[in-house]
Amino acid sequence: MRIMIVDDHSMIRAGLRMLLSSKEDIEVVAEASEGDEGIRAALELRPDVVLMDLSMPHGKDGLTAASELKEKLPDTAVLILTMHDDDEYLFRAINAGAGGYVLKSAPHEELLAAIRTVARGDAYLYPTATKRLMNEFIGRMTRGESKDVFDTLSEREKEVLELTAKGYGNKEIAEQLIISVKTVETHKSNVMEKLGLKSRPELIKYAMKKGLLHFE
Repeated sequence: MRIMIVDDHSMIRAGLRMLLSSKEDIEVVAEASEGDEGIRAALELRPDVVLMDLSMPHGKDGLTAASELKEKLPDTAVLILTMHDDDEYLFRAINAGAGGYVLKSAPHEELLAAIRTVARGDAYLYPTATKRLMNEFIGRMTRGESKDVFDTLSEREKEVLELTAKGYGNKEIAEQLIISVKTVETHKSNVMEKLGLKSRPELIKYAMKKGLLHFE
């Protein structure tokens, strides 16, 4: 298996390379420190699996990069390797097209099993995440719920959706929410992808339908 590692911490990349290179069936073909660099390398080398960190402060974040990679290289599996044991990140990773999600705190054997699983084209989630997903699915089936896609948005994404629909620019939104412009752009991209929207007019129409445009 030809593996690429995308993580902003050089020590983590070095540790992963040492672990993976010790296995006869695995070859590490490239490393990258952020999403854009990872996408360029993947397009050139076409690895079987990309190990992708979520939080990379410089350049493109892991979720955005994973989504672009799956669009451009559908045969390359993306395995999210992160410290975030969080349902919101998990669902967003799945929506972005990731084939698996494993924690950095997992034992080496679990990471290797996850890599081999997604390389076969199967999905991998760490055990406690699988249990939570099953419980949520069973709960919805029991209640007969049909979840609105809007409910999958995080509270921050809903705030960005509302402010964007009201005509605020990225810098203004960043100032109001006390976050970076890059974070605003990421939230906006995730909102558009989750809701299946292609343009600002579509976003405004959707916000009106949801009753979000209440001006003071």
